[in-house]
Amino acid sequence: MKTVTVLGSTGSIGCSTVDLLRQSGPEVSVRCLVGGRNVAVLAEQAREVGAERAVIADETLLGELRERLSGTNIEVAAGRAAVIEAAAVPADWTMAAITGAAGLEPTLASIRNGKSVALANKEALVCAGDVMLRAVKEAGATLLPVDSEHNAIFQAMADRQVDQVEKIILTASGGPFRKATLEEMEAAPPSVALKHPTWTMGAKITIDSATMFNKGLEVIEAARIFDLTEDRIDVLVHPQSAVHGFVQYTDGSLIAQIGSADMRIPIAHCLAWPRRMSTTSPRLDLAAMATLTFEAPDEVRFPALRLAREALRNGGAASAILSAANEIAVEAFLGSRIGFLDIARVVEQVMRDIGHQTADSLEEVLHWDAEARRKASFLVAAKAA
Repeated sequence: MKTVTVLGSTGSIGCSTVDLLRQSGPEVSVRCLVGGRNVAVLAEQAREVGAERAVIADETLLGELRERLSGTNIEVAAGRAAVIEAAAVPADWTMAAITGAAGLEPTLASIRNGKSVALANKEALVCAGDVMLRAVKEAGATLLPVDSEHNAIFQAMADRQVDQVEKIILTASGGPFRKATLEEMEAAPPSVALKHPTWTMGAKITIDSATMFNKGLEVIEAARIFDLTEDRIDVLVHPQSAVHGFVQYTDGSLIAQIGSADMRIPIAHCLAWPRRMSTTSPRLDLAAMATLTFEAPDEVRFPALRLAREALRNGGAASAILSAANEIAVEAFLGSRIGFLDIARVVEQVMRDIGHQTADSLEEVLHWDAEARRKASFLVAAKAA
């Protein structure tokens, strides 16, 4: 029996994970489920999978969680300390899906267990890559990439001949503004930016897909996961979202992973790894799709890729600063306080203002994360005035 913990169980990745756990039956025992504020969904999930413990991050909701789980033997807890404590509970497999900087400490706690951690929190490697990877090595843990693109590379690199890899290629849908002009993007409201053509995701990641910051963060994450330099990671815009990643080998072979746009596929790959499990995900009909197209990204309309590559080359706290500033800018755009193109402008200005900083510990990462948020908030306020 495999013991499992899900950090961020009420988010989109977490819900897909719990859906797979429902199908797993007695082969899996759920140690902990950790949610943010959606106490109703967390309680329902905990009952359905028979979790030992349910934790809600918002401590004001502890009473409601306790009430919803009354009559069960499920332990309940709430608050930041309880989230980190749940992450530290020994489990064979942990889904790390708490987004943003809030997920850094819990992810690190789960890594220190020395077991398998399915990583869906980009910020863990983007913001604190050196810290996380050092912890992985010290604990003897296994990182399993959940992002569809990184998971695709992981599958296409199944022979593990990393020294024979010439480069990897991550694909991007292009989002809702793939063919839009700068003028159209400048005037676009959040309602338009949130209309992703192929994926159904949360608001933050949907906007990141529209700006291509999501892809920029994935370039940084791929460099960490696969130990590749920035110049060996390419991006192609692929609107059909069928091919999720390519690995090009030194002999000229190009190996791709192809599947439907359903996050349950990469999650299931990580959950069952090194084996595979059955899923109810839709099967891809290539004959019906008929055409697959690819094009180079436009870094003039989508400067996020350029900024992410710059952060990767600069090292230190640069990636953490980029990610934190982007979070603040996206939040401001969703609140209609800045325009769509202002997101990249705010991030670039924060990177220029703070400059190159070292980040050799989680404390330093969190310090520069906070500084970037403070600076970004100031710039947002100035633009909104």
